[in-house]
Amino acid sequence: MHRYRSHTCGALRDSDIGQSVRLSGWCHRIRDHGGVLFIDLRDHYGLTQCVADPDSPAFKDAEKLRSEWVVRMDGKLRRRPGGTENPDLPTGAVELYVSEIEVLGPAGELPLPVFGEQEYPEDIRLKFRFLDLRREKLHQNIMTRGAIVDSMRKRMKEQGFFEFQTPILTASSPEGARDFLVPSRIHPGKFYALPQAPQQYKQLLMMSGFDRYFQIAPCFRDEDPRADRLPGEFYQLDLEMSFVEQNDVFAAVEPVITGVFEEFAKGKPVTKSWPRIPFAEALRKYGSDKPDLRNPILMQDVSEHFRGSGFKVFARMLEDPKNQVWAIPGVGGGSRAFCDRMNSWAQGEGQPGLGYIMWREGGEGAGPLANNIGPERTAAIRAALGLKEGDAAFFVAGDPEKFWKFSGLARTKLGEELNLIDKERFELAWIVDFPMYEYNEEDKKVDFSHNPFSMPQGGLDALNGQDPLTIKAFQYDITCNGYEIASGGIRNHRPEAMVKAFEIAGYGEKDVVERFGGMYRAFQYGAPPHGGMAAGVDRIVMLLCGTTNLREISLFPMNQQAMDLLMGAPSEATTKQLRELHIRTNLPAK
Repeated sequence: MHRYRSHTCGALRDSDIGQSVRLSGWCHRIRDHGGVLFIDLRDHYGLTQCVADPDSPAFKDAEKLRSEWVVRMDGKLRRRPGGTENPDLPTGAVELYVSEIEVLGPAGELPLPVFGEQEYPEDIRLKFRFLDLRREKLHQNIMTRGAIVDSMRKRMKEQGFFEFQTPILTASSPEGARDFLVPSRIHPGKFYALPQAPQQYKQLLMMSGFDRYFQIAPCFRDEDPRADRLPGEFYQLDLEMSFVEQNDVFAAVEPVITGVFEEFAKGKPVTKSWPRIPFAEALRKYGSDKPDLRNPILMQDVSEHFRGSGFKVFARMLEDPKNQVWAIPGVGGGSRAFCDRMNSWAQGEGQPGLGYIMWREGGEGAGPLANNIGPERTAAIRAALGLKEGDAAFFVAGDPEKFWKFSGLARTKLGEELNLIDKERFELAWIVDFPMYEYNEEDKKVDFSHNPFSMPQGGLDALNGQDPLTIKAFQYDITCNGYEIASGGIRNHRPEAMVKAFEIAGYGEKDVVERFGGMYRAFQYGAPPHGGMAAGVDRIVMLLCGTTNLREISLFPMNQQAMDLLMGAPSEATTKQLRELHIRTNLPAK
């Protein structure tokens, strides 16, 4: 017999009854039932109930066992007594009657429990992550992650993509976040950067004639952490294609993402035909460029019903042509208590309040706004929004550029409070026609709004002759249930157009050559039209595992302060290390 096991703890069935069996694993749970000891033995594959009674030669050893001790157990497999079977367990019809126990690894007092899924402080969970990962839900999430990545890889290859690995040590690049820098010992005073994304390399692969590339790529960004973004590093399904237009990318990617979601959705419906929503329309209807389409609320511009009305606050605002009034319908929200609660919530979000109209029995509009604008306008608003008795509408007014984010928060809040969101489905969509540029208020300049390497709609002519803030780009995102899960674009592959695009954002040709020299040179020697995208592996896994925290689907994540509590990173370098790198620290005064 093998030194440690003849079977795994998830393998034994009725057909094995009567066999001599050897198992090794962790003592998951130990129960004393009137002097008979029941030990649930756990390994990666499952759980087997093991029994030692006073007649067993192993009973005295069994009495010494504690939670999470690693042991080897020998014994005979038998059927569980009638009425004690566990139908929820694959091994639930059998048990091991133990004849011998060997302790392979005793455990000290546990800093957190492994049995059960109770909440525990995150810092303790991360410091003792090796224990945390033994817990059933987290362990299963990690295995699901691996299966999802396998599925992505298989589906990409079926679509004709080839897998490549791009460098990790590279040059700094403006991808929208801070780089992690790596000092060079051989070249004093110079630094490598960890890639924020393989953007330039994948485009260079297209210059090199490889046609269809993909990679499960590690990316590194020195960003502030939050629940849906891991600090430091994350993984993306990165891809690029040559001789394609936007629709070709969509046709290649949709089956991959839809297929992965359908495979791991556990029967929840997944969007079959993805809508394509222009960026401006997404802001207008949903108040978000990553709308949750499970929420049925659609916002509407109702400015015409307030223009010149008796509600002077809105009427005066609308004298400025850039201002608008948007309505957010609230089906079932037509009570004074609910409307007042929404108004208080808005004030908590830093707003002056949230105007509302509620429709009571008989169809009469009620509330301060209804009283000010009169029954005719109130009825027109109700008709425009398709509302009925017992419903309400909430209003946001001003410059949409400034209030669209808040209106999106209000839409989400209403959907949640009124239970309008169908949580048991996955709604996927393309967001298209992103603006190429935006105005950076902080630096008082025009800046790239998305990916600087994207092709402007209208090409060089648009860059030369159009107001930059009106230029749209061949850029697109995939959204799912309120999260952006992928982003990409058709690339600007003409050197003169690339230089012009960067000039508009304040970079000269010298800057372009200096910062993107490899790609700029490659464009001079026959560049194919190309495009692609990157899908966030971590966010996709998070959605499919039914959690809202990326730390629940990652092996060894950092905490909210971007610290690895298990390994003690970041840590100070030794004087010798710093001397070899020609670096002296200049710490801020405490």
